[in-house]
Parts: sequence; C-alpha cells; structure tokens
Amino acid sequence: MKSPLLLALLWLVTCLVPAVTHAADVQATLDRTRVALGETVTLNLRLNGTGMVQTPDLGVLSHDFAVLGTSSNSSISIVNGQRTAQVTLGVALRPLHVGTLRIPPLSFGGGTTAPLQLEVVEPDPQDAAAGRQDVFLEATVEPSAGYVGQQLVYTLRLYFVASLTNGALEDPQLAGVDVRRLGNETTYQAERGGRRYNVVERRYALTPQREGHLEIPPVPFQGEMVDMADVNAFFGNAAPVSASSPAVPIDVRAVPAQAAHAAWLPARDLQLKLDGGPTHGDLRVGQPLNLVMTVQATGLPYEALPALSLPALEGATVYPDKPANGTSDDGHWLVGHRQQGFAIVPSRAGTLAIPETTMTWWNVVTNRAEVARIPAQSLTVLPALGAPAAPAIAPPAVSAAPSPAPAAPASPARPAPPWRLIALGSLALWLASLLAWLGWRWRRGRAAPRASTAPPEPASPSRLRTDFLATTRGTDIAMQARSLLAWARAERPELPNLGEVSRALASESQRDAIEALQRGQYAGTREQLPGERLQAAFRDGFDWRRDGEAGQPSPLAPLYPFNLER
Repeated sequence: MKSPLLLALLWLVTCLVPAVTHAADVQATLDRTRVALGETVTLNLRLNGTGMVQTPDLGVLSHDFAVLGTSSNSSISIVNGQRTAQVTLGVALRPLHVGTLRIPPLSFGGGTTAPLQLEVVEPDPQDAAAGRQDVFLEATVEPSAGYVGQQLVYTLRLYFVASLTNGALEDPQLAGVDVRRLGNETTYQAERGGRRYNVVERRYALTPQREGHLEIPPVPFQGEMVDMADVNAFFGNAAPVSASSPAVPIDVRAVPAQAAHAAWLPARDLQLKLDGGPTHGDLRVGQPLNLVMTVQATGLPYEALPALSLPALEGATVYPDKPANGTSDDGHWLVGHRQQGFAIVPSRAGTLAIPETTMTWWNVVTNRAEVARIPAQSLTVLPALGAPAAPAIAPPAVSAAPSPAPAAPASPARPAPPWRLIALGSLALWLASLLAWLGWRWRRGRAAPRASTAPPEPASPSRLRTDFLATTRGTDIAMQARSLLAWARAERPELPNLGEVSRALASESQRDAIEALQRGQYAGTREQLPGERLQAAFRDGFDWRRDGEAGQPSPLAPLYPFNLER
C-alpha cells in the first residue's frame, strides 16, 4: 500500500515543479529607468522556456504610455549538454507626461511580472545643443508676438543622426489658430555639439483668431531608426524612436484703436492698382471700356481681403466680370490676391468720371496704418459712330476756301503766290466739285425715278421687327443688338443706344432681356445665349413707358455693392 502511494506523490511533485519553475522564470525589465519626455523606452518581458507566447494585455498602460509597437525574439543555448531556451517580448513605450510612472504587473507566459517604475523628466534643451541626443526637435515662431489676424511663421526642425526607416511627424494644432503648411519641407545637414545631424524642416503659417497669451503645444514624432554601425542593422533590426518639440508661447494683441474704423487688414505689404484704358485712345458711346482692378497682400490669405467693386458711374453702366482669387506663398509668407474685371459701357457723350478708390491697411512691419490708393480718372466720351445726334459732315470745300491763305507759305524756299489766284483756284475747284455732285444726283434720279431729293426713308418698323426676330434664332449677339437698336430707333429716333432704350421701356422682362444681351456682348458671360429670351420678350413689340412714368432703378447696385473705403 505504501509503494503505490509513494509513486502517486512522486508523480504529483513532478507535475507541480515545472509549473512553479515556469512561473518563477517570467520577468520584466526596462532598458532605462530615467528618460526625458518625448523619448522612448523599451519594456522587455522574458520567459525561460519554449512554446507559444501570447502578447499580454497592454491596455493597462494607456493612461501613462503610448504603445508604439512590439517585437519578439527566441533563443536556444546548449552549455555542457544542458539545453536552455528563452523567449523575449519587447514593447516600445513613449511616456505621455512627466513624473514617476508605474508599470503594473502583467500576465505573461503563464506567470505574472513584478511592477516597475520609470522616472520621466522635462527635456533639457542643453542636451540637444550638446549633441547628446540621437533624435530631437526644435520649434520657433516669428515674430513671437503679433495682432489678431496677423500671420506668424512657425518653423519645426527634426534632427537625427542615423537613418530613419519610417516616421510620422504631426502638424501643430492649437484651438483658435488657423494653421497652413508653407511650401514643401526642406532637408539639409547641421552640426550640434560637434555631431552632424540630418535635418528635416517644415514651415507653417499661423494666423491667431483671438487675442491673449497662447502656447503652441509640443509636436510629437515617432518612427524607427537603423544604426548602420550596428551589425544587426543588416538584418533589418530597427529601434523605435520618438521625440517632442518644446512648447512655444505667443502673445496675440487686439486690433489697435486707430484701425477700428476700417476693415482690419494686417499685412507686410499691400498693393492696389487699376489697369486698362481706351484701346485706341478714344472712348465712344456704346463701346465697352475694359478695366481690371487688383489687390495683392503679403501676409494675408485672399479670404481676408475685401471684394473689389466699382460704384455706379454717371452716364455709364458697369458690368463686372467673374473674379479671379487665390492664395500662394513664397515659402515664408502667404500672398493673397483678388482680381476683378469690369466692362464699362458709356451711355452718353461727355466726361466719364471714375472716382478715387482707397483701401486702408495696417503695416505690421512699421506698426502703423497706411492707405493704398487708385487715383480718380476722367475720360472723354465721344458720340457713337453714325449716331443721329452727330451733325453730318459738310463737304470739305465749304471750309476749305479760307484755309489755303495761311497754308500757302508752307515752304520758305519758294515765293508765295498771290492770294487772289489761290482764292480763284479754290473757288473753281469747289464749283467743279459741286457740278460733279449735282450730275451724280441727276443720274441717280434718272435710274431711280421714285427717289426724291430728300433723304431716303428708313425701313418700316414691321420690316425691322421681322429682321430682329430672325437674328434671335442665331448666335450672333452683336447682330442681335444692332437689329434691336435699329427697330427701336425706327419707333423712337431720339434713343441713341440700348441703355436709353431699356430706360424707356415699361416692361421689366424686356429690360431684363436687354441687360442679358449687353452682359453677353460686353462682359463675356455666354453661359446661355439670350436669343430665345429676346424673342419671347419682344415678340409682341415694344412696351414703351407713358410720358411722366418713372423708370426702374438699375439692379446692379445691390448686386455688386461698393464696399471699399472711399
């Protein structure tokens, strides 16, 4: 009876001893016990033995650490005939805050590890300057203080001594600050503390939206680095690395009281100009004058610039074109620009006055208000070619008779002929011209007996109406405008152009159709040809205003308000 009982006890001890030994062979260690914030630390979990090892639950570390990744390694050694196996699990951790952080016991390989402590301190800038770190970040802001809405330049530099196999560098984030990347990142080499580093530099445009003391939080970096001096690097063994930039404070001031009465435009430079003018030096009624207004500001995006416009001009109609806006950068500062084209169509002869345009902005370099200015312009508008208001050109001989007298001594080398001979010669030429003209009129009268000496009668309004409706079935906008004006002047000869025709109409649909026709003719907006609209509006003839009935005001003023300071 004792022998079977003894055998059972021996078998039980044989089963329990490996389990106790297995649990005792699980241990946890840190490669360092003191690190600076932004650096990484490796937690090594070792198990003496073989078999499948599962990764422990690392969620208990999320309060104090960021888990960057894990790696495993197995080794077997035979010494004096004794076989030993070991499994190592490495966990890369990045501390999240300063202080004494605790790593709690972890269940691993059927056992439980002992708790560990890690001391995390603030990073010392002197270590980076002395070249004692393999990876570190620098951050600066220029200028260190500014106004609300003023662009600042935030520069972030990553320094590393070995090769990075991969890495992720985040962008700065701060509530109440607009952040934009400036250009592409640049790479170069620099020396710190006698060590040569590879540098990756990024620039950001920071635009504060509120006043007060702000602090740009640290920007983290994490990646993997391979030291080519390490023999294990040839087998792809990369060590996880991380770093954080220092926090950068900025002081944001409120809008100064001197600029409170105008639009707030804090910029380093601002240019306002107006280009364009009469093509051939003459400006006539009904012919468009194309002008282009441009504003460009250094240190502001285009969204911060006001929209460009012209006021209502006396004696002309303004047709705005589609604006062209955008923001670029020179690698250091944002450059915003707005461009607006205008087609100005004079409606009467005389002087066209374009008033002065001003834009007040704040120069952040000199710290004072400045005014960008477009001077006022006055242009002379000539009557339209062929307009009925223009007097007919008289035969040149009527005014030519007295003019040769002063023109005779043009060449001082020749003696001047007697003035009576010149007068008689001029009179003879005039008589010959008059007789030739009378003969031509007599022959024309013989060829067309129905024609009288009076000017020929214009085409009837019904015929002109038919011609106009025929043009609306085509796509020639200029011909449509000429045909409509000819028909209107057949009924109202005193109207010189389509602008006056529109003001004389009582029908709003007909006025709108003329406006669409002129917009397509002068402003280049041909998304929809106005032919069908014209045909529908004028199919039944003109709806003229009765005498004394006031015209409708132009709708362009509320659509394109003049919001620049004048």
